[in-house]
Amino acid sequence: MSISLTILGCHSATPRINAFPTSQYLEINNSHFLIDCGEGTQRQMRKYKVGFSKINHIFITHLHGDHFYGLVGLLSTFGILNRDKELHIYGPKGIKEVTLLQLKISQSHAKYKMIFHELTSKKSELIFEDDKVSVSTIPLTHRVYTNGYLFKEKEKSRKLNMLNISGYSEIDKADYLNIKAGKDVVLSSGKIVFNTELTIDPPKPLSFAFCSDTCYKPDIVPIIKNVDLLYHEATFLDDRKDLAKKTKHATTKEAAQIAKDANAKQLIIGHYSGRYKDINVFKEEAQEIFENTELAVPGKVFIV
Repeated sequence: MSISLTILGCHSATPRINAFPTSQYLEINNSHFLIDCGEGTQRQMRKYKVGFSKINHIFITHLHGDHFYGLVGLLSTFGILNRDKELHIYGPKGIKEVTLLQLKISQSHAKYKMIFHELTSKKSELIFEDDKVSVSTIPLTHRVYTNGYLFKEKEKSRKLNMLNISGYSEIDKADYLNIKAGKDVVLSSGKIVFNTELTIDPPKPLSFAFCSDTCYKPDIVPIIKNVDLLYHEATFLDDRKDLAKKTKHATTKEAAQIAKDANAKQLIIGHYSGRYKDINVFKEEAQEIFENTELAVPGKVFIV
């Protein structure tokens, strides 16, 4: 059980020579997800060796260009590569219309099945779940309807404590599945052998929260409480708090405060405004409030 997060793009607004808009590739519990798809995402995927065929679920936070203008190009490429697996796309209402229109007008080769999951709720909701991972929305406040996403591993079965099990001759392999499922064992004598004696706790499920774009929104803290890895936008330094408020973005210190209040294990900040030439100051300022802060940088991989 682990998390591997690859930063594909982490800057705001327009792409530049060495600055790509938002996109991240997440591997969690052997599942693979693409989060946001700004311009140049598929180029970055190739550069950092992200497997196109592994992605079956794409999550778009909102319909600002720097978060989804790369989507139709990626979908077209999937078609050129003769993709046949269905693809699930999650995002705000309108994403289906704008995407299919572009593919239709351009007569792109997208013959695989696309399933759109359009979001409208302003409350957190479970939008994806399988036997490995669940994904819930994190309602954010921006200039347009926006959601972040919380990815959580499913808890695994308990591990067998073979040393203790070997002390009971009546317990055989046929009992193992029930024991792993958490059940006690009743011996022929009537004695109950409690599950906690026969098993070992599985590794703690890990979680990742993606929050971009948004103004300072402390009411998301209960949703992301105790998250292992948190990405939170920090478009501006604290001296431009007025501009952050006006544009409904967050500052470094606001992102750090969210991480602190949520008891996050680690914070990643990004979505830097192009007005700043040295992004290291973002980290320094955030660390005044939350020490375990790192910068999003294209190609950087975070492992939990």
